[in-house]
Amino acid sequence: MLYGMAEPVRRGILSETGRVRLYCPYGEMVPGMGYLVRRLLENTANESFLRLKFSDEADMEGLLQDPAQLLHPHPPLQPSGTVDGDFSNEPAADFTRPAAREAFPAAIAAVRSRAGEAVPLLINGRDVATAERIPSRNPNRPSELLGYVCQAGPDELQRAIAAASAAFPAWRDTPVAARAGCLRRTAALLREQIYEQSALQVLEIGKQWDQAHADVAEAIDFLEYYADGMLALSEPRRLGNLPGEVNHLVCEGRGVAAVISPWNFPLAIACGMVSAALVTGNTVVFKPSGLTGIIGRRLVDLFVAAGIPDGVLNFVPGRGSRIGDLLVDHPDIALIAFTGSMEVGLRIVERAAQVYPGQRQIKRVVAELGGKNAVIIDDDADLDEAVPQVLASAFGFQGQKCSACSRVIVLDRIYDRFVSRLVETARTWRLGPSESASHAMGAVADEAAQQKIMEYLKTGREEGNLLYESPLPEGEGYWVPIAIFGDIRPEHRLAREEIFGPVLSVMRADDFSQALQWANSGNFALTGGLFSRSPDNIARAGREFRVGNLYINRGITGAMVGRQPFGGSGLSGVGTKAGGPDYLLHFMDQRVVTENTMRRGFTPAIP
Repeated sequence: MLYGMAEPVRRGILSETGRVRLYCPYGEMVPGMGYLVRRLLENTANESFLRLKFSDEADMEGLLQDPAQLLHPHPPLQPSGTVDGDFSNEPAADFTRPAAREAFPAAIAAVRSRAGEAVPLLINGRDVATAERIPSRNPNRPSELLGYVCQAGPDELQRAIAAASAAFPAWRDTPVAARAGCLRRTAALLREQIYEQSALQVLEIGKQWDQAHADVAEAIDFLEYYADGMLALSEPRRLGNLPGEVNHLVCEGRGVAAVISPWNFPLAIACGMVSAALVTGNTVVFKPSGLTGIIGRRLVDLFVAAGIPDGVLNFVPGRGSRIGDLLVDHPDIALIAFTGSMEVGLRIVERAAQVYPGQRQIKRVVAELGGKNAVIIDDDADLDEAVPQVLASAFGFQGQKCSACSRVIVLDRIYDRFVSRLVETARTWRLGPSESASHAMGAVADEAAQQKIMEYLKTGREEGNLLYESPLPEGEGYWVPIAIFGDIRPEHRLAREEIFGPVLSVMRADDFSQALQWANSGNFALTGGLFSRSPDNIARAGREFRVGNLYINRGITGAMVGRQPFGGSGLSGVGTKAGGPDYLLHFMDQRVVTENTMRRGFTPAIP
């Protein structure tokens, strides 16, 4: 029992048992007093049994009654001004429940039982096997072969684009309800297979259980959200109210969409771009990352099972160096949806701006690129909240998220306390194969990523002060350590360049103004965060911390479809936010049909 609290209870228990263990806070005065005040408030709250018994003299029979029997359900609060109707996000997995904990190992075993299969292309509804194939391996155990992914060349790419072009007119004119229904059926199938699809991510790209499950849940959200969104856009919108004139705004698909997806969110982002293109009436040529070709094909299989017509969705994995430019440059490609590095994204934007022989429309590009995301720790921040959230944002999925925290800018007054707690908490993170739920961090995606990150560790030792470097697991795997560097300045490479790994730079700012200046100083503007208890500083950050997604007093990763539409500005991307109410408009052309209803007389058909 807490020393000094509920003394009559302590004496009563002592008389019955002969022994009571007392505890009290130990350490600094302010946190200790804060702890005691919280306990005091709990014990004197209106609902506290201590207050009810000793102050209000409530009867014991009533106090011992099951609280669940006394509760009366309240109608759920409906937020005002929302634009998403009845949409709700797919729930996260609850691994405190035995069923969830048991389902994951079984799903991993099921995925392993099919290892070694060849994954073909899909062109015009038919599987196409090619001679060139690349192996897909487990990054935590590179000797473990998961399968071979057939690679498309120029001929296969041309056939896929031709099939998509031929299928476009009929798919564009398919009723929106039918297109949305295809997305909903795909979501239902994905929901049924959620553990197996998650297990595939654990093995093919090394995600932890919760990270993999969240990726599949996000894919389901995209399918449901974009189906809802397109249904809302399906009816022609009446414009103006001038008598004698009727104006309607209609939206329709543009043509063939090239979808080029990344490996770090291999199902969610791919599904989001593919489903947005399909539901808006475009046909798709889908090229996944070379590291996650099996996951990409499983997504396509779900759409096929849901009834997508032949030619509407074509699957062409291939080396970017061989078919990437051909896909972007092709005159029949109407739009390109890309998520990946800034370098590749800018190349796509540049090439898409050109008009090639036979091209009949200007290509449109929707691109989500990189980030160099900062979290500001105000001098009044709750460190119990800030430290674990910063670590999760920086090192979740090995820091391989465009939204990951790469810089933490700490005000001088709290710097030493924050760094001390940050390092001590980081020591508790266990590294090892992702298929084990006991490991907080696994291997990075491939050897190239491993080498790049290790080079940045050398740079960090030259530019700053190494505060912590975790030990590496034994055995094979593309392992890199957790690394935290202090004394990093805004001009350092570690503060400017995207690393895409578990490397965190800690920067000491004189005041809040300097912290904001440093946070805004880079070329990227994707995500950012603030931990503060100052209403003025929170409001100021909302105005001046100019990133696409700003999170206050929470982690900066894990944007939810419909709640936190995702995307940035600067060199972080082009286009409106994915998972938001305006995203689908990028995939469509708008037309206005105007009719004069004040006709005079009647003109019969002229023979």
